[in-house]
Amino acid sequence: MALGAGTLLQAADVEKVMRAGARFGLSPGHTPELLDAVIAQGLPFVPGVMTPSEVMYARDRGFRLLKLFPAAQAGGQQMLKALASPIPDVRFCPTGGVNEDNFTALLAERNVALVGGSWLAPLADIEAGRWDLITGRAQRATDKLAAT
Repeated sequence: MALGAGTLLQAADVEKVMRAGARFGLSPGHTPELLDAVIAQGLPFVPGVMTPSEVMYARDRGFRLLKLFPAAQAGGQQMLKALASPIPDVRFCPTGGVNEDNFTALLAERNVALVGGSWLAPLADIEAGRWDLITGRAQRATDKLAAT
């Protein structure tokens, strides 16, 4: 297991999460300063993007795995399809609006490496220790993916 940290929002967050033991980081977006910091520290990082221009900038900085956020508002599966041809060497992790009903369709896109969704482990279930509900959702997602 590799410990990841999110949500990195500014350059100062990079050193903090590395001291805490993070092996990679994620963010809903990115700034030049944040990218400079993760590159300087050698922290594997998944910067967030929403537009083609942001994809191109992150790609130019050396990032090939990007977090499409918020995916639903950015166009979801249709946005991923639109980005696949002109920018074929970038893969995505869509988050934001990903759920039990759409995650398999998103994973079927050729430029999607993985998805993220809070539907699996809602904060209320974590706080209440409802691990059985979380496990059940994870099992249903696993079963659904295996059936595709």
